Amino acid sequence: MTLNRPFKVLGIQQIAIGGPDKTRLQKLWVDMLGLEVTGTFRSERENVDEDICTMGAGPFKVEVDLMQPLDPEKKPAVHTTPLNHVGLWIDDLPRAVEWLTAKGVRFAPGGIRKGAAGFDICFLHPKSNEEFPVSGEGVLIELVQAPAEVVAAFGQLAAGAA
Repeated sequence: MTLNRPFKVLGIQQIAIGGPDKTRLQKLWVDMLGLEVTGTFRSERENVDEDICTMGAGPFKVEVDLMQPLDPEKKPAVHTTPLNHVGLWIDDLPRAVEWLTAKGVRFAPGGIRKGAAGFDICFLHPKSNEEFPVSGEGVLIELVQAPAEVVAAFGQLAAGAA
């Protein structure tokens, strides 16, 4: 099936890994694999305390967010799904959301907003419903507005592959 999609998924922006104690996650990702902690993010509303780690460089840098709940008894329970979510670079986030919504994709509450790394983001809901029958089928998917340099870099990469 060919759809005339008004946006492109450029690549992986991030993966988010949850656990009850992010220091245990750091042991593998930072100490053993050598990822660099480049920032932190805490949000009562999102019940998260996370370290933002990175691998790669420039526009091809990928975040690995190591997350633990501020309160393990509250929702969202960022630690109950070890692979919490996958973030995808999108070249035109508003157009993507409009088009996907019209096609029956269910989005999580909150709409487009600033994410932990400062980019505009929104989430595809992991579960469908009657009104929106298309979902992540159990996977939370974050759509991330790619900055101009990321869009250009992926465009050059695609042109070189052609």
